[in-house]
Amino acid sequence: MATPAEIYLVRHAIAAQRGEEWPDDDKRPLTARGVARFKESVNGLSRLDVVVDEIFTSPLVRAKQTAELLAAGLPGKPSIKVLDALSPGHAPGSVLAQLAKAARRRRIALVGHEPGLGELAAHLIGAGRALPFKKGGVCRIDVESLTSRRAGALSWFVTPKVLRGLSKK
Repeated sequence: MATPAEIYLVRHAIAAQRGEEWPDDDKRPLTARGVARFKESVNGLSRLDVVVDEIFTSPLVRAKQTAELLAAGLPGKPSIKVLDALSPGHAPGSVLAQLAKAARRRRIALVGHEPGLGELAAHLIGAGRALPFKKGGVCRIDVESLTSRRAGALSWFVTPKVLRGLSKK
């Protein structure tokens, strides 16, 4: 029998601008503002009683840093694993194929980039268009299993501004 899963899609927080200072886009880090704001967002996720068993992240620096902040702020300090398919340019099917092989738990966070996360969200819920993620934005999609062909259910989709507001209540 298939195991239901909660999938949290998380776009990386605010990163340094592309340019001469960061000629290798893979190495662009989060800014101090991005770190501070995402910490507040994680506090907002805690107010929503979000619990994650494991986190998968793109190998790019800004996503890995976001995953570390997420893990540090959630109960149980979930483990972080790199999933190459979360790097830019991979199709949703590729992400899910890698995830189905690597995931061991049912509450999973995926930290990545646009437009890939929006396309993955659309794929998971059977939507015709990508969902637009702001930097630090998060959504929860419930699926029957990681290999199910049935559309999942979008439980919620929250902007970073709303998450930061929740952290102050």
